[in-house]
Amino acid sequence: MINMPFTSDAIEVDDALQAIELYAERGWTDGLPIVPPTEGLVARFVEALDVAPDTVLGVEPTKGAVITAEKAAINAVMAGCRPEYMPVLAAAIDAMTAPEFGLHGISVSTMGSAVLLIVNGPIATELEMNSGVSVFGPGNRANASIGRAIRLIIINVLGTRAGDLDKATVGHPGKYAWCIAENEELSPWVPVHETRGIPAGTSAVTVAPGLGPFQIGQHHDDSPERILDAFIDPLFAMGPLMTEALILLCPEHLEHFREAGWEKKQVGQYLHENARRSATEWTTAGRPVPGSEDGGDESVSALISPESLVTVVAGGGGGAWSQIIPTWTHGARAKIVTKPVSV
Repeated sequence: MINMPFTSDAIEVDDALQAIELYAERGWTDGLPIVPPTEGLVARFVEALDVAPDTVLGVEPTKGAVITAEKAAINAVMAGCRPEYMPVLAAAIDAMTAPEFGLHGISVSTMGSAVLLIVNGPIATELEMNSGVSVFGPGNRANASIGRAIRLIIINVLGTRAGDLDKATVGHPGKYAWCIAENEELSPWVPVHETRGIPAGTSAVTVAPGLGPFQIGQHHDDSPERILDAFIDPLFAMGPLMTEALILLCPEHLEHFREAGWEKKQVGQYLHENARRSATEWTTAGRPVPGSEDGGDESVSALISPESLVTVVAGGGGGAWSQIIPTWTHGARAKIVTKPVSV
């Protein structure tokens, strides 16, 4: 192990249990027990990035909070990560501190959004990340601990704690950990990162300012059109002219799209064309169209364009359950960001 010049304060404790209790008392956790970040462990995690401890991985634009390799490593250890997860975590930090992501806003807003990570490319396979059964559920160490490390960084480096700066009215479980891999092997379509400008064969992380997901079942029809019709009402609940939202299609639904020969772009095109109400109907539903608050007969889509819908393939094969995931302020003030993973 290389002797590294750390800047974080060292705390002497008698044992791991005392460390766990101390961290909880000081508000340095998400409410769950942590792995004590000893100097030796932190050094191994920094070494996994092959950088100096004071290397800046990202700066939160609003408050200027600096996330160094050392701070990221400390929180990764606490979250239960392995050292080999660090490149994914570093890419996620790079993405979520991009000005267009709006990290401060999504972290303190009453809407209760969370940082959703979608991992693509060879790194997802190497880390044995889950892209299948219960993809948003427990059981996979990489998914759970990488997602949790992001939340601990938001708490401990940005100082955004529930009840303090974090003013979420209700929040949702993604604020604990929200990290998945896309099922590229199953999908007939170009994966998320390639649609967002990352070359094929490259590993990447996409971060989205996600609100609580809508789970949608369609077990009775096998045409893509009828399947997507089931998504229209949930889209109405989010309001008109969303700049960005995510749709996650499960394997059972996806197979019908494959058999029908649909291309990925058709998903956004269909919902843009069909998830529509008149301006008056939007107003009556309590979701007035900007600039048309008094209503009218103009047909207005829930999506501002077909490209507003980001399509992700993941989930298990047993059951026709897919999801819509809206984004904070409907993507108008916080953008989905994709960054390559350096390995």
